[in-house]
Amino acid sequence: MAACLAHRGTDGMGLWREGPVGLGHRMRWTTPESLHESLPFSRPSERLAITADARLDNREDLIASLNVTDHAISDSTLILLAYDRWGDTCPEKLLGDFAFVIWDGRRQALLCARDPMGVKPFYYHHQPDRFFAFASEIKALLCLAEIPRRLNEERVADYLVPILEDMEATFFRDIVRLPPGHRLLLDSRGLALQRYWSLDPSREMRLDSDEAYAEAFRSLFSDAVRAGLRSAYPVGSLLSGGLDSSSITCTARSLIAKNGGKPLHTFSAIFDDVPECDERQFIKHVVDQGGLDAHYVRADRLSPLTDLDRVLWHEDEPFYAPNLYMHWGLFKSAQEQSVRVLFDGFDGDSTVSHGMATLTELASSGRWIALAAELIGMSRHGRRSGWDGLRSYVIGPMLPDSMRRAWRSLRRRPVERSEGNSTIRSEFADRIGLAERLHYWQGDRRKPAHTAREEHYRRLTWGVIPFALEVVDRAAAAFSIEPRYPFFDRRLVEFCLALPPEQKLHKGWSRVVLRRAMAGTLPAVIQWRGGKTKLGSNFDHGLFTFDRKFLDYIILKFPTVIELYVDIGALRRVYERYLIRPNVSDAMMVWKAATLGLWLGRTGLQPETR
Repeated sequence: MAACLAHRGTDGMGLWREGPVGLGHRMRWTTPESLHESLPFSRPSERLAITADARLDNREDLIASLNVTDHAISDSTLILLAYDRWGDTCPEKLLGDFAFVIWDGRRQALLCARDPMGVKPFYYHHQPDRFFAFASEIKALLCLAEIPRRLNEERVADYLVPILEDMEATFFRDIVRLPPGHRLLLDSRGLALQRYWSLDPSREMRLDSDEAYAEAFRSLFSDAVRAGLRSAYPVGSLLSGGLDSSSITCTARSLIAKNGGKPLHTFSAIFDDVPECDERQFIKHVVDQGGLDAHYVRADRLSPLTDLDRVLWHEDEPFYAPNLYMHWGLFKSAQEQSVRVLFDGFDGDSTVSHGMATLTELASSGRWIALAAELIGMSRHGRRSGWDGLRSYVIGPMLPDSMRRAWRSLRRRPVERSEGNSTIRSEFADRIGLAERLHYWQGDRRKPAHTAREEHYRRLTWGVIPFALEVVDRAAAAFSIEPRYPFFDRRLVEFCLALPPEQKLHKGWSRVVLRRAMAGTLPAVIQWRGGKTKLGSNFDHGLFTFDRKFLDYIILKFPTVIELYVDIGALRRVYERYLIRPNVSDAMMVWKAATLGLWLGRTGLQPETR
């Protein structure tokens, strides 16, 4: 298992065993403390052992609470001391990104835990009363003869629709994920899965002024970035020119400058051949302020199927991450600069909500003048039109459920061909009960949110977040990089959810608390930009320009591996239409089918006889 994961840690390997229990670790040095860390770590006299992929952000608080005198103590040892003090509740005391396992020989118990947002991955297999195994990647579990290699056909449907709400399922029936914010306890009584952290959607924060909210946000955000800068190696930041990546980059630059550090590396995708995707004018505003060592990747020369066979080896599963190919190129560039820690502003939208359901609140309370002001402001600022906001967040939520269902039925095809995917084979959809599966996983999310906080809570608890974090983690590990996400700091997430709606949407400006907090840090042209470039055109360009022969082969000549799941005739019609008039919707269908086909072909997985 450790050999399978050699790419995750090239700085050493450790193994530990006591009776029927074994732990392993691949070491990747990132923090200063990790340079002297040895994992797995055990205390034989107390029959305790730990292995961990962890970075703690509240080290000083833990050191004080646990009366530790050695401030160079490793994060894993701190976790073990926290277990000494608080037992199975210790994950609640930890801030940061972590997945760890502690074996307590005194209790004959195994404690596993994963961080609240799911930054660090954790997969496991369990045969009650017989066998338990865990790993950071699925491939390490698949090398064990005790674990069956059986295809999870429901996950195939999840991928094709897509439905990404299930936080436990994988493409393998016998391998599951430990959900974010959960701990797992295995002892003589069996396996118990428990949630140790969850967001409180009822909590509301009230401060005295807009400036007070902005200052509180700025303090938390700066702390999150500062914690992410703890590294023994060069640090980098992905910089797209958008509000999130620019906020991280500019904050990190300021913190580094105060400590006299070297310039921060930045890595940006540029698109000379697809100018409608290019954000260089905004990237330049950040870079021109100095303190950065900027690097650029020609993403318009990359294909969505770039290195796909290698990518699938690292990912272990088909991945619903259309822009991963750009991350692949950016990670490669970062590795060439010896960067091991890389900031990513991924999905800051979920943490700092756009607050669009504020429009629903205003309409439902009859505050029509305030509603009109917001709609007019939205149209002026250019992110989305006032009519779009009126239709989606006022008219839609006010319609009775029966009228909404009737409207959806007029606009959509039958459920097995809904959600923008017209290629799922109807027999397959019926066999696995796709209609019921859609209703189970998406029923509540299809209902309009009636408050900004309800909408915000749904986004933060969306299954897409841990799924995407796992995909990126595996891609980053291929280049010995640890991604860090300041916007997913637990304290910041809790703070933003508790904000009143006017701190999310104000006079048409969405995410206004972040904009105010970044005054004097961000260039004004980015601080108050109204939208962001969409990258679909480059996806379409890459697929059409670089992968035509491969697509012809997988779709026109060799579709047998996917014909149980995909309507081949419909897929070919989509492909032929795409070749005549390329568009993002058809490109996504073709890309998903091709990726699934290649993965099924390389793994040889077959459905079980029913």
